[in-house]
Amino acid sequence: MSISVSVMQLNNPSAPSTPIILETLPHPPLPDGVCPRRTRSQIDLLLLAIEALDLTGSEAILIVARDLELTSVIPDRVTLWRLRSTNPMRRTNQRRSLAVVEAKALVVILCNLARRLTVVVRQHLLTYHQLLDKQQPPTDDFYLAAYLERFRAHFRSRMNPRRAAVLAYSTDESLNQLALELLGQLLFCTGTSGMQRLWISLFDGEVA
Repeated sequence: MSISVSVMQLNNPSAPSTPIILETLPHPPLPDGVCPRRTRSQIDLLLLAIEALDLTGSEAILIVARDLELTSVIPDRVTLWRLRSTNPMRRTNQRRSLAVVEAKALVVILCNLARRLTVVVRQHLLTYHQLLDKQQPPTDDFYLAAYLERFRAHFRSRMNPRRAAVLAYSTDESLNQLALELLGQLLFCTGTSGMQRLWISLFDGEVA
C-alpha cells in the first residue's frame, strides 16, 4: 500500500498534502467541518497578543510559517490577513469560513511564537501578580504598561466597535484585563503538550 501511495504522489506531484506537523493536533468532530465563531475569535486574539509582545508583528508569523513548512496553508501576508479576518469581531470581517487545517496552522504558529516569548510572558505575569498583591494597577510597571498599550492600540484599530462582542471591551481597564488573560493562555500553551491542550480548549462547548 505504501509503495502505491508513493507512486501516486510521484505521478501527481501537485496533489495537496497536509503538513505533517498539523497531524499532531486532533481533528475535532465538527458537523460542517469549519471552525466556530469563538474558535476563530480566540485564535486571532492570541495572535494579537503575540503582536503586542513581538514588535516584528505579522512578519514573525510569516517567518515561522516558512520555518515550519506551512507555506502551503499560509503562503503570504494576504492569506494571513484573510484567515485572521474570519474573526467576526474584525472591522473587515471575511464572510468565508476558517477551515480546520487553517486553524491548526495558526495554532501551531502561535504556540511556536509563544514558546520563544516564554521569558517575557512569564515576567509580565509575575509582575502583574506582584502589583496585584500591592493593590497597584498593572500600568505601574513600564514594560507591562507598554505591552498593554500596544495591545489596546492593536485591538481598537482592527476590531469593529459596533459589534456587541467588541463593545464589551470599550474601556482601557476591560482591554487590559483581556490582554492579561491572553498572556495566561500563551503561557499555558508553552507547557508540556501545551499546543494540544490549547487546541482542544478552543473547541470546549463547541463539539459533542
